[in-house]
This record gives sequence, structure tokens and C-alpha cells, in this order.
Amino acid sequence: MPNVSDAFVRVHSAEEAVDRLAELHRHATSALSQSLKRYLKTRSEPDAIETSQFRYPALRLTYECHGEVPASTRAYAKVQTPGTYSVTVTHPEAFRGYLLDQLRPLLADFNVKLEVGVSDRYIPYPYVVEQGDELAGSGVTAAELARVFPSTDLALASDDVADGLYDWEHADPMPLALFDAARVDFSLRRLVHYTGSDWRHVQPWILLTNYHRYVDQFVRHGLEQLHADGRFVRMVLPGNVTITRQMSEEQAQTIIDGVIWHRYQMPAYHLIAADGHGVTLINIGVGPSNAKNITDHLAVLRPHCWLMIGHCGGLRQSQTIGDYVLAHAYMRRDGILDRVLPPHIPLPALAEVQQALQEAAASVTGDRGEALKRRLRTGTVLTYDDRNWELRWAQERPLINLSRAVAVDMESGTIAAQGYRLRVPYGTLLCVSDKPLHSEIKLPGSANAFYERAVSQHLKIGIAALELLRSQLDTLHSRKLRSFDEPPFR
Repeated sequence: MPNVSDAFVRVHSAEEAVDRLAELHRHATSALSQSLKRYLKTRSEPDAIETSQFRYPALRLTYECHGEVPASTRAYAKVQTPGTYSVTVTHPEAFRGYLLDQLRPLLADFNVKLEVGVSDRYIPYPYVVEQGDELAGSGVTAAELARVFPSTDLALASDDVADGLYDWEHADPMPLALFDAARVDFSLRRLVHYTGSDWRHVQPWILLTNYHRYVDQFVRHGLEQLHADGRFVRMVLPGNVTITRQMSEEQAQTIIDGVIWHRYQMPAYHLIAADGHGVTLINIGVGPSNAKNITDHLAVLRPHCWLMIGHCGGLRQSQTIGDYVLAHAYMRRDGILDRVLPPHIPLPALAEVQQALQEAAASVTGDRGEALKRRLRTGTVLTYDDRNWELRWAQERPLINLSRAVAVDMESGTIAAQGYRLRVPYGTLLCVSDKPLHSEIKLPGSANAFYERAVSQHLKIGIAALELLRSQLDTLHSRKLRSFDEPPFR
């Protein structure tokens, strides 16, 4: 194993920084993995020198402001306060594109010193165990391994920076990014567990839905794109099942039919592009708990945008089953984020996302002007944690009336709040599937007819909106999502 120095080394380019981070991470994870395998086989414990190798690499940036701070309208990759910033890094090779996007403009626009070295934070042993098979049958308990090897310490994996709980005034060094390596590794493992596929497959443009019928349409769309658009190279389904461009339609369909997606709580489907700008669809199921859970973990991947496309109940007499609702405000009655983001904190509508969704709706439906207004209504979406909120209608009616809400669901407000909280651009386009206040409920026959007609078009609008946003990437990451105390990295 090569000898890798702990010392922080000055680097002079973004590429050099990522290369050294990757080398240090490979060394640390290889040392930990080999020592773990040896222990399982011979019960030989690592000595102090070996254990000292099991540490995350770190990136350190020092900014000494000489004169006026460079002006920038960019929402990220900038420093406003002189001092030293640092962050531990995991899987730098997989995050290479993101790291380069942050470091290149920082080095170009600011007089900063960049260093890479080994941190004092140990890599927990579960994060180098790929499948868990190596632990099976060894006779070693998790408690025993935690005594011998670094284990997970959830006190070190928090969202304090994102939630504004970090003490910036007395911090030295200050955080360089929202999430450190321990927090990222924690979420990467959870993503695999919930979605049923490797986290590396998740694309930066994400659609979240609450109905499996959208999955069927997305898979159909993916097959079409693999044969029609050279930008897309493969589609990955739950269980890491892969469909490639070279497969015939019959081969692909046979593989799709064999996917056991229901093994996973929130199955994910990835349409992967050669340029790294593909689309992921995740069926998160119903409820704000699921919505918070999956976005907590997706956020560490620093996606460019997530959109909620699902079904809602229409609250206005003028709405028709199959109409669309473009959320421009959220009334959050889900309760799940109240401790870290109280419901009286406003969630701004992001103009870039709103315009993309409206333009995509016009393009896909072919409607414009008054015709589009009849199909697409903007307004407040009310998000509940109680699916049977109608049973409390007498109590809820005054608040709904005051909010001027036009639709009700169980996920959109949570997803938007998470986007705001975790600095991920967000948006919501819902489809009215019932009108609970007007005796228009989903009966089996009418529901199936509605699904066949509406889901395909709705999904196409969501994908078209992401395509529009991809072409406007420079303006998408809004300063609306940045706080006073903000790390330089997006």
C-alpha cells in the first residue's frame, strides 16, 4: 500500500485537489477494508498505526481578503468572510463533477489558498462494507466490530449548517460545504436501502411522485429515449437492473417485467445520460414522512432540481378532474419540519422553476392563453399529514378559506420545504384526481379512465420542465435559497 502523507499539501488547481482527495480516500478505505477482512478471518486487531490510516480526507480553503470583496451574482462558489474553511470529503471520484464546479470559479474569482490532507475524522467501518456478505457467517457481532473499528457516531452526522444552528462566529475553521463526509456517507447508504439501486445512478434532475402509474410511463419514456436520443445511454431500474440502448424492445421488456420493484420502499428509476444530466424518477409513496426521508438523503448528492409530480384533491368548484395545479405557495400542515423550519417561514416560489413548468405545460398540452388557464391553475397547495382530513372539515375550513388553497396533498409542502432548507431548487405540478369537497371522489372505473388519460401527459410536462431548466442551469441556483451564514459550496 502506498505511503500517503497526513500533511496538508497546497494544490494549485481544482483538478489537482480532486485527484489528491481521491488518492487519500482510496488509501483510507482500502486500509480499513483490508484490516476488517483480516479481522473477520484471523481476529487480528489493527494497531494504532493502522487505525490512524482509517480517516477521511479533507479540503481546506483559506481566504485572505485584500481590498474589496469581488462582486458576484452567483449564488454559490464564493466567499464573503476572510478566514479558513474546511470540509471532510467522501467518494471524491464520484463527486468529481460537483467538486470541480465549486472549486473552479472559487479559484478564478478569489485569492484563495487550497490545501488537501487527512482529517481527524475516522471512516466508520460499515461504509466500506459493500454488500454485508463478508460479515455473514463470521461469528462477529456488530458490537464487537464497533469495539475494534471506528463505528458510526450520529452525533457527528448532523444538519446544523443547513439548519442555521452552526456557531459561525466562533468556528475555526468554518464549514466549506453544507454536509461533511460522515453525513454524506450516512445518506448514501440510506439511498441504496430505500431506492433499491446504487446511489451513483441518481441523476441531478429528479422527479418525485406518489403513484406507481407514473413509473410505468417513465419506463416507457426511457425506452423511447434510449432509441431516439443519443444523449441517453442506459436506464437503471430497482435492483440495479440495467437496460441498454443495444437491447431490442423484446429483450428490454422481458427484463422490465422481471423487476421486483416492490421489495423497496421508494423504488427509483434512472434514465442516465452520457453528459451526466439524466433524469431520476422516485416513487416516494404517500405522506410527508416519506417525502422528508428521501429528500434528506437525496440532498447530499446536490441535485440541480427536484420536482413533485403527483395527484392532489382539488378544492375549488371550478376545477375539473385532470386539471393541473402549479403551486406558487404552500400551507404546511404536515408538522414534520416544524422544529427546524417553522410553518410561518415563507417558502419562495422560484421564478425559473415556475416559468419552466408553465412553459412545459403549454408545450405538451398545446394550450395557450385562456385555454391553458382553464387546465392549469396557480395557487396555494395545502399539505396535510392526515389522509382523512375531510373528517375534520368543520375545524379545517376556516384555515383553508383564509389560505385561498386550491389543492390538497400530503407531500408537496414537505418537498418544497426540504428544497428551501437544503438549498435544492424545487417546484410542484399536481394533477387533480378527485374533489373531496364536491362529492367527486375516485371510483374504480372513473379512476382508471383518468389515469390512462392524464398520467402520461403529466409526466411529459415534468420531464419537459427539467429539460428547460437544464438549458438554464447558470440561472437556476437562486440566491433566494442562501442565508447570511453560508458555506462557499452549493
